[in-house]
Formats: sequence, C-alpha cells, structure tokens
Amino acid sequence: MLCRLAETITNYNEEKKDMNELQSWSEIPTELLELIISRLNLEDNIRVSSVCKRWNSIAISVRVANQSPWILYFPKSGNLHEFYDPSKRVTYACEIPELVGSRACYSKDGWLLLYKPTTNRVFFFNPFTQDSVNMPSFEINHQIVAFSSAPTSSECILFSIKHMSPTVVAISTCHPGATDWTTVNYANRLPFVSSIWNKVIFVGGLFYCLSLTGWVGVYDPLKRTWDVLPVPPPKCPDHFFSKNWWKGKFIAEHKGEILVIYTCCNENPIIFKLDQTEMGWVEMKTLAGVTLFVSFLSSHSRTDLLGLMRNSIYFSKVRFFGKRCISYSVDKCRYYPCKRCYDWGEQDPFESIWIEPPEELSTFI
Repeated sequence: MLCRLAETITNYNEEKKDMNELQSWSEIPTELLELIISRLNLEDNIRVSSVCKRWNSIAISVRVANQSPWILYFPKSGNLHEFYDPSKRVTYACEIPELVGSRACYSKDGWLLLYKPTTNRVFFFNPFTQDSVNMPSFEINHQIVAFSSAPTSSECILFSIKHMSPTVVAISTCHPGATDWTTVNYANRLPFVSSIWNKVIFVGGLFYCLSLTGWVGVYDPLKRTWDVLPVPPPKCPDHFFSKNWWKGKFIAEHKGEILVIYTCCNENPIIFKLDQTEMGWVEMKTLAGVTLFVSFLSSHSRTDLLGLMRNSIYFSKVRFFGKRCISYSVDKCRYYPCKRCYDWGEQDPFESIWIEPPEELSTFI
C-alpha cells in the first residue's frame, strides 16, 4: 500500500514538474522570445514556427532571408540594362551610360570590374551607387581579371592570368592607387592552359583559378607565389567531354570550401568539393541548403534563402520571357523551368553576370 502511495506521489510530482516546465516556456516574455528566435538561422526559425501559434507569429516577424544576387544583362546596343531578381522573378530596367562599350570582367561586393576594349580602360563601377574607380590601362585579350575585395578596401588586389605556354603563365596584379600593373612570368610544375573560359575565386587570401582542363592553380598575392595543385581534375563520365566540354565548368566557394560544377548538355550537373586534406575531389550529392549562383565571369553562394531556392544551382540566364531563372535542383535532380538540360558552352560569356545588390534598395528601385 505504501509502495503504491509512493508511486502515486512520484507520478504526481513528475506530472506537476512537466506542467510547470510547459508553463514556464509558455510564459516567456515576448521581447525575450523575439531576441532568442532572431538569433536562429532560417532553417531553425522555420522549425520553431511550428511549435505553437504564438511562436509562429514571432518567428515570422523576426525571420530574415538573405538577399540573392541579381543578374545584370548587357545589351547588344544602347544603354538600357536589365537587372533580374530570381527570388522575386522581377526585372528592373535602367539606363547606365557608364557601361556602354564596356565588357564585364568580374563582380564582388556590389562592384563591377569593367574593361573598354577600344581604349584598354580598366575601371570599377558600382551601378547601385554610381561610384567609379579608375585603374591603370591594361590590355585584356584572352585572359580574365578578378579582384579580392571592393576597391574602397585597402586590401583590394586585381589579378589576371594568361598562359604563355603550357608550362608558363603570366600573372599581372594591380591595386587601387597604383600607376601601373606588375607582370611576372611563372613556370608550372603541371600544365595549365588559360583563356576567357577560366574561372577565378578568392578564398582565404588566395586566388584559385580553374583551368580549361580542370586543374586548379593558386596565386598568393602577399608572397607572390604561384603553383598548380597536384590534384587531377574531377572524374566525369566520358560523354561529359563532348561538344564545348571545356566551357561548361564553374568554380565557386562557400565558407572556404572550393566547389566546381561540371555541366553537359545531355546530363545533369555534377558538383565536386576539393578535399584539401586528402588533396582530391569528392562528388557532392547535396548542397546542405546552400544555393550557388554561377556564371562564366563570377560566382556566389548563399544560405538562408526561402523556399525552393535552397540546395540549388542558379545559372545566369532567364527563360520564358524573363519570368524564370534557369536553375538546377539538387534535391529533385532536374532543371527548372524545363526538365531538359542546357548547353552552357553556347552562351556568350559576356552577356550577363551575377551582382550583389545592396541591402537597402529603395534608392535604386
């Protein structure tokens, strides 16, 4: 009898404890709950919103989704340029006379690096603020140019690479305020062939360059050293190396991880990550919620995007009369808006580029 009574009292105390815990959670002040939920990432915010109606309301009120990059289209004539926002599927058109006759080379932090072939003029331009920064003249033929950070930063470095032979590359660098470019020839331990189809990213203070054949070269601007990583190109099915096979490759980075995307007109893209410990490429079956925005000139990555944009690759091309950006869902293993594949090797590399818009757009739109 005493045992049953003791058991009953224990159960009662546990139930009371559980009720008190539930009551304590439900009585958290709104201001404190807003502060807690506001520090969650988007995925956890969505999870929390399913707890109850009160938490759902607060989670939605403090939910912040990252702004995706926009596509900037360069017209074949005139100065009417179009910006496409893939998250809202909206196009903004505006006249930007500063871009007439210029070719986009790279973009980062909302800035464009531009080149005028007729005058060899190289300059930065921010289409959202209309600010520009001139650089020393430089002839850009079959090489690409990238930069490390916004030209307003004291750490901004411009980088260009051009192969002189399969075993020698010429690397040119410059920085805002300089009066000329510095060019140095470097010998390669491994073959490295560059062209306008090269892709460059800046990660951890280093420029990583993807060659035509899939080798990765690394340039350290502080030490002024160049090396080709002893990592063979990713292994793809033989039919990937067909028409325009050297063009349909992209390189991107996310939180220091180096990613390459191989495309083929008749197959789904294959994503590889560079394992810098084992020095090899590892095929990725998921992007773990990351969204990649890739183009021939520059690429970006984002997390905390809403809806179907997560775990996808977005390409710098719009179909269906500008209503839908072409993307590939890693989850669904298919392209959107159509199931068919695309031959990126046939696209003009200079017709469009991804650019990061500012957080405050009221003065631009």
